[in-house]
Amino acid sequence: MEYSTRGDHTTGGLKLLCKLAVLLCLGAAAANGQLTDDYYDYCCPQVYRIVRSRVAAAMKAEMRMGASLLRLHFHDCFVNGCDASILLDGSNSEKFAGPNNNSVRGYELIDTIKADLESACPGVVSCADIVALAAKYGVLLSGGPDYDVLLGRRDGPVANQTGANSNLPSPFDSISNIIKSFRDVGLNATDVVVLSGAHTIGRSRCVLFSNRLANFSATNSVDPTLDSSLATSLQQVCRGGDDQLAALDANSADAFDNHYFQNLLANKGLLSSDQGLVSNSDDPAVAATKALVQAYSTNSQRFSCDFGNSMVKMGNISPLTGSAGQVRKNCRVVN
Repeated sequence: MEYSTRGDHTTGGLKLLCKLAVLLCLGAAAANGQLTDDYYDYCCPQVYRIVRSRVAAAMKAEMRMGASLLRLHFHDCFVNGCDASILLDGSNSEKFAGPNNNSVRGYELIDTIKADLESACPGVVSCADIVALAAKYGVLLSGGPDYDVLLGRRDGPVANQTGANSNLPSPFDSISNIIKSFRDVGLNATDVVVLSGAHTIGRSRCVLFSNRLANFSATNSVDPTLDSSLATSLQQVCRGGDDQLAALDANSADAFDNHYFQNLLANKGLLSSDQGLVSNSDDPAVAATKALVQAYSTNSQRFSCDFGNSMVKMGNISPLTGSAGQVRKNCRVVN
């Protein structure tokens, strides 16, 4: 909704109308306590344009940023719920937890978006909602589905570095353990496969998969579930050190599609947790995950639809709503 300045609306009157709209919107939300798809329609209708334009500009400069924003949202939601606790600075910052340190990116872009929104709609849009919307546009502008993001999250007051170290699924975990981590936050085995499909975009550091390239086991130097030609090319990449990058989805690193699942069936999954969805016959969970991988490998529309649904579910992990939490003015510190 936009307000007209025609007729008797003075500048002061317009500002008053806007303030009343914000109070009405936030008051209704506090009473409801639920995430909705129209939360900012009256409070800050510019939010979508502002977030999308900043994400688009960042991805034009570096296409990889779309995947980074998606990962930022994931790593936020699995610790304390989707409350932007990952953005907080300080000695207990989640940024310095093992899974996040020198790995999770996009903090500066979120800061820029927040500054724009504070200028347009002061004190209205939470950092948690910015992270959720930025992830949505990271997916959409990579060619992925245009799913609806439910909004109305509030920002958490504390970070949880210990939780980040213990709650986030690891690329070295078995599929059964990853499924357990998902179930602990209200997700299921289907969500594991679907959200693993986020690896259709982005890149990974060598430190997260180099264990598959040499001295893998007593009987195999290289992980036998890794395609030999891919292993050779990755060995070349990782000679540069643990921080060298390789595409999570070989030959389709920046396009959101179902090629990731086709790769898994050809033993071209980069991370152990990727390839494990189809290749670890010793894990009782893999029969079901492999069937889903096979289905998505031939049906991109089904993957896109399920991905949107799983993102909405993930975005609804323990959000703070109503009068809980706060809307931070600066995403890095509490008010």
